[in-house]
Amino acid sequence: MTHSKNDNHIYAHDTLEFVAVAAQYCAVLEQEKMPSRQEFIDMMLKLLPLLYTKVTLLAHVEPDAGMAPNDQVTDRDYAYVQGNVMDVLGEMDSYEALGNDPTGQTDEVVWHSCSEDLADIYQPLRNFVHAYQLRLEPMMEAELWNVRENFEMYWGMNLINALSHLHRLRYD
Repeated sequence: MTHSKNDNHIYAHDTLEFVAVAAQYCAVLEQEKMPSRQEFIDMMLKLLPLLYTKVTLLAHVEPDAGMAPNDQVTDRDYAYVQGNVMDVLGEMDSYEALGNDPTGQTDEVVWHSCSEDLADIYQPLRNFVHAYQLRLEPMMEAELWNVRENFEMYWGMNLINALSHLHRLRYD
């Protein structure tokens, strides 16, 4: 079904704002020449809270059963992004955080990698932005559902953990 741009959630104001922030996040991580550590941390401390806020404003949608989300991010893309962040953060990449047990039954402290957290956020955001770049409405709708669903299940916690770690790096 085709909607006008005025009544379709894939063109809603909140969705388009999220597209803009997601694209900016991806652009920062895809740079060939990364900024200094301090500049990078400052950028992430601004972008990550925006991403969190904007994704929570997205409409809950049910995708067309015939259109599955399309994974555009290759293992090579993921490794490039993770490597860029790891190079910038250096020895400050690893940190301790509470385990991410889906049952919520553990307080186990585990080692995390900020570069992995940020790359894990990058992957669904890059897929989402790619769908909007193609302007194929069924794909856009599938990715809108996918990015919100994956936020709730997975990358939202990665974002919170990375933000907490970057905050400590910036202000401790």
